[in-house]
Amino acid sequence: MSWNPILDTHYPIGNDVDAIETVIVPRARDLGDFEVRRALPAPKRQMVGPFIFFDEMGPAEFLTGQGVDIRPHPHIGLSTVTYLFQGKFHHRDSLGTDQWIEPGAVNLMTAGHGITHSERVDGGMLTAPYTLAGLQTWIALPKDAEDGEPTFVHAPKTDLPLLEGEGKQLRLILGNAYGEAAPVVTPSNMFYADALLEAGASLPMPEDHEDRGAYVLDGAVSVAGQVFEKGQMMVFRPGDKIAMTAGDQGARVMVLGGDTMDGPRHIWWNFVASSKDRIEAAKEAWREGDWMHGRFQLPPTDNAEHIPLPG
Repeated sequence: MSWNPILDTHYPIGNDVDAIETVIVPRARDLGDFEVRRALPAPKRQMVGPFIFFDEMGPAEFLTGQGVDIRPHPHIGLSTVTYLFQGKFHHRDSLGTDQWIEPGAVNLMTAGHGITHSERVDGGMLTAPYTLAGLQTWIALPKDAEDGEPTFVHAPKTDLPLLEGEGKQLRLILGNAYGEAAPVVTPSNMFYADALLEAGASLPMPEDHEDRGAYVLDGAVSVAGQVFEKGQMMVFRPGDKIAMTAGDQGARVMVLGGDTMDGPRHIWWNFVASSKDRIEAAKEAWREGDWMHGRFQLPPTDNAEHIPLPG
């Protein structure tokens, strides 16, 4: 049986039924050049399906010569996906990947037992002002994939399924939902989609996934008589039939979820693992810094510096 902290044997009926299991208001974090709003993990909810980290970043305005500049750093036990709305930045990793991440594209980096990557804005991007906005999410890996080999997969926006009709447009980013399947293979059963809703348009949540949530990017939606506005995440009860209806100004909503994980996860810095021992082993490997023979290597085209292990 899959692990879910809110499942129990009580089946509410009548006035006890509440369509929303948890409402999350993201915590704002100032990263210096721009602000991020973190919805997951939250005090009352670590994951929605396999999604264990959910950040909305920006929009941030960068002046000429300024930009994102994140030195090489490690990950274990997770997959990262960055989904941009505006701007772009340069991804390099220890597999030798050299890829610009652009709006609407999917870049799924699966760390497995260990990967290192950097995220920077460089080259021609620094010759003019620009705006950066998007989402960064982490997907926890099942226990049988934690020690797997790292991978990186890119899929352009044009390869992603687009569903349109009845006042809504939905682009499936990862997984399977609404009778479609995204092209990038994921480490577990999940769904992740970007939905634009006209005023009054209604979007049902997929019924073939155990764990489901939605994050309001713009506008407002109503669910079971309750209104949820920009910057709120709703987590729905497993098995309930749920639909969101956009308000008078329409809405943009990210929907996400999937199978609940095979147990809770430990998170420390950039590491996710099913045990503290795995975290400690990764910490020691990064601290040692044996880039030639150790667990972690630096990106071959960005190996002059790295972020040290936090104290």
